[in-house]
Amino acid sequence: MRTNTIQKVGQIGVPVKDLEKAISFYKNQLGLPLLFSTDSMAFFECNGLRLLLSLPEKEEFAHSSSVIYFQVENIKKAYEDLIDKGVSFIDEPHVVAKIGDTETWMTFFKDSEDNTHALLCEVQI
Repeated sequence: MRTNTIQKVGQIGVPVKDLEKAISFYKNQLGLPLLFSTDSMAFFECNGLRLLLSLPEKEEFAHSSSVIYFQVENIKKAYEDLIDKGVSFIDEPHVVAKIGDTETWMTFFKDSEDNTHALLCEVQI
């Protein structure tokens, strides 16, 4: 029997060009708690997952990040709250899948560094 040594994702790194602007976005607009920062990186807490924003050490690492899906309880309310905070959305909340009695809703937005991320909500119907 094969065992999987990976338990969960503990940290996600997002490359940024302007660290102070990115810290402001994730702290003030998304409301994530800032754990600590240095002159080249910042760490945020997201319900047990650590989010690392960092200036790339080399040009080869200076590219857009993977999509981070931030889970929320009420996607329509979260969407409205973030619009009020100036977050730029690509679309509106919409159903992307129905599995049994569960609908999966998403909406995508841009962060201060032009990375695309999403809000995710699973709703019992």
